[in-house]
Amino acid sequence: MVKVEVVMRRLMCCALAGVAFAAVAADIVIGQVVPMTGALAEYGKDLTLGVNLYVRHLNERGGINGQKIRVAMRDDGYKVDETLKQTRDLIAKDNPVALIGFVGTGNVAALLKENVLADANIALIAPYTGGEALRVPFNPYIFHIRAGYADECEKMVAHLNSFAIDRIAVFYQDDAFGLAGLKGVEDALAKRKIKLLVKGTYEKNSDAVSKGVDDIVRADAQAVIMISVNNTTGRFMKDYRDKGGRAQLYNISVVNPAALIKIAGIENAKGTGISQVMPFPFARTTRAAAEYLDLMKKYAPQEKPSYASFETFIAAKVLAEGIRRAGTNPTRDRVLRSLETINKYDVGDYVVGFSPTNRVGSQFVDISVIGKDGRLLH
Repeated sequence: MVKVEVVMRRLMCCALAGVAFAAVAADIVIGQVVPMTGALAEYGKDLTLGVNLYVRHLNERGGINGQKIRVAMRDDGYKVDETLKQTRDLIAKDNPVALIGFVGTGNVAALLKENVLADANIALIAPYTGGEALRVPFNPYIFHIRAGYADECEKMVAHLNSFAIDRIAVFYQDDAFGLAGLKGVEDALAKRKIKLLVKGTYEKNSDAVSKGVDDIVRADAQAVIMISVNNTTGRFMKDYRDKGGRAQLYNISVVNPAALIKIAGIENAKGTGISQVMPFPFARTTRAAAEYLDLMKKYAPQEKPSYASFETFIAAKVLAEGIRRAGTNPTRDRVLRSLETINKYDVGDYVVGFSPTNRVGSQFVDISVIGKDGRLLH
């Protein structure tokens, strides 16, 4: 009884002193499952960095509608079964209102096949993949902020065709990701009545590139379009050049130029073209890039800018707008419905737009080139 009276006296004193008491709103949780270990660990590092840059910035400014944002993260090692397991675990234990920045065409496709998103009625924004199987047929749970692999491949083939280059080979990862890119190249070539010269392949989560290198070297291609991840791309580039390959090399947007140079060496990497689905993040050429670079300097000065972290930085901005529109104490359904109201949303000279019948927010594609000093030119 005495203890109760003491507490009451303290509360009364605080009230007399003008201290207000109010219920503290719970954090808004968003979830991310990415490879933090294994062959694609560097991707996971960059993709979580981008999300957390903007979340830290938001929280320092009071959060969204008075609630702070918390990112719940899980590691899937780029393994499909782990993506399923970790996503289910995260949804059950952390109760996120939305998911963001997953990796892998096959990994995300498994979430759809197993109805993980549908059963939870939860939106996944900005998966780090351009696979057409995740876009067609229409799926209401996935919101893409990047162009598809078909768009990227069309851009590269059109670029090559403008120089009358038609002896084109493809080196690809033998899974849903690589096959999506391969189909994109084949479709772009067929549109121009050009036949694919040769295919070289490798298994997912491996760096066994030798056979693919040999097949493409023998074919004497003028250009090679690679649908591959950092480690394997770098190894292919080095082995291909070491064995006398002279073709112009290209890759789609999933690779990090700095990683390619580290693995292949600048002599083998220079001149490589890379299709990009985001604005240039290394200079203040857009308002989004300027904001990103400022926050990198503030929160992660030890890290280097990259297209991957810039992509999830933009994704976090888009998701934050969706959560803001969902109001106080947002639910999964309200966030999902509010995301589809985002139309022609300018995140800083980069526009994203969805609707109740459209989940592909952008078709922007550019081509950059690794310069002789290792800097990316655009």
